[in-house]
Amino acid sequence: MHFENSVVWVTGGASGLGAACAEHAASNGASVVVFDLAKDQPETLDSMQGRISYLSCDVSDADQVTSVANAAQKAVGTPRILVNCAGIAPACRTVSRKGAHDPGLFRKAIEVNLMGSFFMASAAATMMAENDPLENGERGVIVNTASVAAFDGQIGQCAYAASKAGVAGMTLPLARDLASLGVRACAIAPGIFLTPMLSGMPEDVQSSLAAQVPFPSRLGQPQEFARLVEHIVNNEMLNGEVIRLDGAIRMGPR
Repeated sequence: MHFENSVVWVTGGASGLGAACAEHAASNGASVVVFDLAKDQPETLDSMQGRISYLSCDVSDADQVTSVANAAQKAVGTPRILVNCAGIAPACRTVSRKGAHDPGLFRKAIEVNLMGSFFMASAAATMMAENDPLENGERGVIVNTASVAAFDGQIGQCAYAASKAGVAGMTLPLARDLASLGVRACAIAPGIFLTPMLSGMPEDVQSSLAAQVPFPSRLGQPQEFARLVEHIVNNEMLNGEVIRLDGAIRMGPR
């Protein structure tokens, strides 16, 4: 499988890791559809010579996912590749000075990060099954985004870590479910990456975070995430695997 001449869907593609994946796929000959809640298409995506389309979508709403996915298929074509990057990262202790953890916040993290990834994967895989198989029998590839928090969740990350652990945990059964259709499924668990949230932090905070990474001792670049997505797409033996992309970091309690 290759980006060139493929239809690629990217959720959360208006910024951060998702935007890097959308731009990388488009620059390598893909027709990309970005699914995001942002109201306006970013100028960086708009500059990709018409190779990137933008659709507003709340991935946690199953009915909306179905509707927008059908619209994307009709407008651009049946997807070969799905990259799930849409997500939120709430921080809240189980018990804080304000009292118990907000149940709505916990539910929202699960709905967006875990359920949203599954809703999109299910919708895309249903359509991928319609694709003519390539020479190796392959019809599609799904790449979900987990996090090192799935394994090294920190203080205040119960909701986020649980949602990302769910993404990691469903990777193998998802791959097994879709094997007979010729659709592969993997997940990437990124460490500390220079996303818009981090880039807005003071330089000393960014430096402190970077120093926690054994090697290279810096923040990850979104383009490095995008290149790993491309490798997963290209390498047909990668299936059912969760790959840490973290410079060997193991997160401490805080």
